[in-house]
Amino acid sequence: MKKIISRIGLLLTLLLMVVSLSACSSSASQKNVLKDDKQTKTITWGVKADTKLFGLMDVRDNQIKGFEIDLAKAMTKQILGKDGKARFIQVTSQTRMPLLRNGNIDAIMATMTITPERAKQVDFSRSYFDAGQAILVKNGSPIKNVKGLNHKGAIVLGVVGSNSVQNIKKFAPKAKVLQLSDYSQALTALKSGQGDALTTDNGILYGMSIENPGYSVVGGTFTNEPYGIAVDKGQGKMRDAMNHALTKVENSGQYNQLLYKWFHKVHGFDLKGAER
Repeated sequence: MKKIISRIGLLLTLLLMVVSLSACSSSASQKNVLKDDKQTKTITWGVKADTKLFGLMDVRDNQIKGFEIDLAKAMTKQILGKDGKARFIQVTSQTRMPLLRNGNIDAIMATMTITPERAKQVDFSRSYFDAGQAILVKNGSPIKNVKGLNHKGAIVLGVVGSNSVQNIKKFAPKAKVLQLSDYSQALTALKSGQGDALTTDNGILYGMSIENPGYSVVGGTFTNEPYGIAVDKGQGKMRDAMNHALTKVENSGQYNQLLYKWFHKVHGFDLKGAER
């Protein structure tokens, strides 16, 4: 009898835990991020800190700098006013969506391509940067484009959590793929001869080529990779505010100024084609 009572008590405890967790989950989904940010005058952005031109940690002052950082600051002012502050938390391709869902960040601006699969988990703004996947190789490499990766079992380096790896399987099915945790490790692997090419979006690769003159982006782009700002599901007001702010930044001419600031030295980058 005591065992039966004990089991019933355990079942009731578990039931209460499930109900409690469900209530917490429901409460989190009903949270109004935009309203909270207006009260605190702060938007917390998830950004890259290992991606030159878009978001890269400057070891001299421990500040993350790049096109996405400046754009996030400009949009924050549009949403929260002149006293609005942008707070930045470093994310990777693997951590950005879990951090968003957990409420650690309010929005993601981290070279994140808008895809149907991701749109099931987050809500995207419209595109703020129209990128395309490409490959980076050492100067003098016999590989001139993505099709060249099919020859002799070439090894392609990619980053865990990015959709670049899946794309390579489509465009170069004979290539072997080696996935690393971030772009710094992937570039180091390319330099050490562990791979024949590194693949990701062209904007990211352009940044690598600037820092590493012995390496070049070849073959042009072979996909369309529009970058979007991600907010959590149920935060439609925040998404709308992002779209409105982006339009204002573009119409003011500030977007083109930022584009020129970060990309005018990149060989092969079409500034006119990217301007808005």
